[in-house]
Amino acid sequence: MGTHRKGAVAAERIRTAAPAGRDRYFDTLRAVALVRVVAYHTFEWAWAGLVFPSMGVMFGLAGTLMARSLRRPAAGVLASRVRRLLPPFWFWGLFVTGAMLVHGWMPGWQIVFWAVPLGDPPGSAWGEQAWEIVWYLRTYLWFVLLSPPLLRLFRRAPGPVLLASLVPVVALTYAWRPPDGRFGSVLTDLATFLCCWLLGFAHHDGVLARLKPAAVLPLASAALACGAWYALAHRAEYGTYDLDENPLAQAFWSAGFVTLLLYAKARLGTGFAALARHRRLDRLVTVLNARAVTVYLWHEIALILAVPLIDRCWDVPAFEAYLPLESQWFLFGVGWLLIAVFVLLCGWVEDVAARRAPRLLPGGRPATMGP
Repeated sequence: MGTHRKGAVAAERIRTAAPAGRDRYFDTLRAVALVRVVAYHTFEWAWAGLVFPSMGVMFGLAGTLMARSLRRPAAGVLASRVRRLLPPFWFWGLFVTGAMLVHGWMPGWQIVFWAVPLGDPPGSAWGEQAWEIVWYLRTYLWFVLLSPPLLRLFRRAPGPVLLASLVPVVALTYAWRPPDGRFGSVLTDLATFLCCWLLGFAHHDGVLARLKPAAVLPLASAALACGAWYALAHRAEYGTYDLDENPLAQAFWSAGFVTLLLYAKARLGTGFAALARHRRLDRLVTVLNARAVTVYLWHEIALILAVPLIDRCWDVPAFEAYLPLESQWFLFGVGWLLIAVFVLLCGWVEDVAARRAPRLLPGGRPATMGP
């Protein structure tokens, strides 16, 4: 009885908490997810998703924040979310599409998806490394637009809806193969991360806080085991055990992982308040969160540009002698230096999109360049 009361109190505290301050637990998880994304695209570690499923974590955090925002009228919330997303996407897209046009690319009517990415925008093979990451923004946008009815459905029967949220990805794997193209890609990605998004709802509404560990831990462990088993058992079929290539494995592993992360926050009050004692690290987490869209959009371009930049270093004898130019870790470091440059040059667009005064860095001086 005492345990149930404790969970109910925690749930009520989560439901009524004022959103005035930043949650350092969520901020840190988002920062780690971004770093892991850049590392994955640098080293191409197949095991990276099993260590930390960045996309599932980011969708889980976004679902929590979306449920909190929907305390306000839905139309205003949707408009605000779309407004915050599209200007940074358009700004980045001008450079990507411009570079592809210079290299002989000629789009058809599908170029409308560069205006509103409800489907994968078209692009050339030459620029694929840059534009293929748009799938995340496209999936996020669909989840945002679907959140009002999804949240109403979830609140009618939280437990059954949450458990049933893994059924679509199973159906798409075994019962009906989605068609190739934009429609099939949208369905697959929504089905893959639906449970993570709804877990965000469950955290915000206190559903997770009310559950006992005896109910949560076995289910989360079973989801993790199922995801890992399917990834390894179907390694030959997919050519790898990389979760990014296997929607069913990604869905179950991410669901179990996100459940444990959000349950630790909801039930145990896990946080990273001590991060404030480490000023530089705390500042880095702040910048990564305030410039998350910029980091995500520009990181592949940074990695692309890092290669010819490192190639030029071979022409300098001192660099050739003393720098590890062949190391992927060196590429990783140079990539982050270029990401920092893009944050300074392009991050202000996120401020403009959020109707804030544009700044070079969050909390820094106002940027001198204008939109």
